[in-house]
Amino acid sequence: MEKSCLGGESVRIHSVSRTVEHNPTSSITEALIQIWQSVLQRSPIREEDNFFDVGGDPLLAVRLFDEIAKASGREMPPLVIYHAPTIAALAAVMQQPSLPKFSPLVPLKAGEANPPVFIAHGLGGSVMEFFGLVEKVQTRHPIYGLQAMGADGADLPFERIEDMAQFYIEAIQQRQPHGPYLLIGYSLGGLVALEMAQRLAGMGEKIRLLTMLDAYPYEGFLGLWQRTRLIPRLVNHHASIMMHLPFRQALSYVLHPPKRALHSSRKGAENFVRGPFAGPMRQARDRAYLALTRYQPRPYSGKVRFVKAATKSVFPGDPAAVWTPWVNDLEIETVPGDHYAMLSERFDSLASVLTHHLQEGS
Repeated sequence: MEKSCLGGESVRIHSVSRTVEHNPTSSITEALIQIWQSVLQRSPIREEDNFFDVGGDPLLAVRLFDEIAKASGREMPPLVIYHAPTIAALAAVMQQPSLPKFSPLVPLKAGEANPPVFIAHGLGGSVMEFFGLVEKVQTRHPIYGLQAMGADGADLPFERIEDMAQFYIEAIQQRQPHGPYLLIGYSLGGLVALEMAQRLAGMGEKIRLLTMLDAYPYEGFLGLWQRTRLIPRLVNHHASIMMHLPFRQALSYVLHPPKRALHSSRKGAENFVRGPFAGPMRQARDRAYLALTRYQPRPYSGKVRFVKAATKSVFPGDPAAVWTPWVNDLEIETVPGDHYAMLSERFDSLASVLTHHLQEGS
């Protein structure tokens, strides 16, 4: 027997890392019920209650898995809660000797209408970033997040956007073999969604919706005029951050561009991953950055609906000038906030825009 202090209460639970002779599932279930009740400050909680339906959110999921690790010695990434959102499902996962290989399709919102919506996250991010956004999107279509490979440390992350796109296409075609497809991508995920749309269209499939959320190519692939206009803003932005950093951190900031997101206002995957899974997430971020620097978009003949952040940041201020060389039919809308806040803090406006896009695409 082990003790775990949860919310000031001493809860006795069986160590789920051991073999329990009589009824291991029951033992794990009882332990999880106590942990869930403590973390969620809610009682009673039933085995079939959905974590998010009883007050859970991504940050509480982090605390939940911290407590599970303390009680059992079993480390799991908080993202597991989307694949096993009930106590019964989570107990079944914990009975397995190792973490199962989950699909990159992460169910973010239920819905009965077809086709489903697929949304790709940004560089170094996680589909958990979309929690607040998808809650506000009004649609009858189910929404799936596309989670990058490698977040669990079991697989090596991709370092080419083309490989990411193909990986996701193979996954979504198990759920939806043929179009029409509804695709959304945020930041780097917008480039992945664009590549997916190009590949699916090349296979003869229909793309009913392609929405890119403040997504831009790497600065090296911008036109000369866009790069010239962007340089002063980049210099000012990076200088303002570096002047507040200790020397070693400032040096790391210069030498390791993928880490710069840590010094932004972004509430990304770094908030949702700790412990042994922080390393794999950093590796996924670094390889995603490499993928960004290598990817040059190709001409796309379909329609792209582009949503830009109102507040200028380190990204180009004129998406039309950036994307016109590659996209013939480009529709641009603007939402409040900067590149990060549009998703993490000002998502009501973005949700309204996406609701409209999905209504038109249905």
